[in-house]
This record gives sequence, structure tokens and C-alpha cells, in this order.
Amino acid sequence: MSKEFLILHGPNLNLLGTREPEIYGSETLSELVESIKQYADKLDIGIRDFQSNVEGELVNALHEAKDWAAGVIFNAGAYTHTSVALRDAITSTELDVVEVHMSNIHTREDFRHVSMISAVCVGSIAGFGRKGYFLAVDALADIER
Repeated sequence: MSKEFLILHGPNLNLLGTREPEIYGSETLSELVESIKQYADKLDIGIRDFQSNVEGELVNALHEAKDWAAGVIFNAGAYTHTSVALRDAITSTELDVVEVHMSNIHTREDFRHVSMISAVCVGSIAGFGRKGYFLAVDALADIER
């Protein structure tokens, strides 16, 4: 593989497929990750994935990715709106991070309109469901480092 990316999933994303399917669809997290891996493989990109409901574990995953990842696709879930720790972890790793949200956070509750991590990411993708992850793979693949 010419590059390897981390796909990082935050709280409650382990419940994809059963959690609010009208918003997030019926595909499970493992099914989604498998389809992303198949897509990335065609681009000669390796994918590792990690999901946690624990903020500190997500910070640790970002720190560890600094040693091997060419970029990170990050759906921080609810931590998007609250976590200075994740923002600081992104900044400290100097990794290219694309923020992804399956739903359009700007059309939901007011508290979801603010992202603590957007300003330290190379880009944000929201509202395209599962396709957002594939768009993020393409975007990271195009970044030259």
C-alpha cells in the first residue's frame, strides 16, 4: 500500500445500523468499514479503523497514528461539539485530518452547529451519509506530503 489512513469513530457510532436509522441508515459500522476498505484498496490505500466511546482512547489513537498514518478520517460524534482534548490531539499530531459526519450537523439541533475540531482539520464533510467517508478517502489521497 502506498498510503495508510486511520478511520476514527467516536461515541455511539458502534450502534450504526440500529441507532436512528432514519438519520444514519441501516448499515452497521463493520459493514461500512469493510466497504471503505474495499474502496481504498482499489486506490492502493490501506485502512485501519478504531471506534471508542471514550474520549481519551480517541486521543491515544490519534497520538499512535502519528507514527504510521498518512491521514485520518474522523467522525468524532458528539465529541465534535465538546472536546478541546481531541482538537489539541489533532493539532499536536500534525496529521491531515478530514472531519466526517453522516448527517448534516448544520440542519440539526443548535448545539450541533459548532465543531470544536473543524478549524484544525484540512476539511469537513457533512450530510452525505456513508458517501462522506469515500469522499474523505479521495480527499486525503490527493494530499501530497
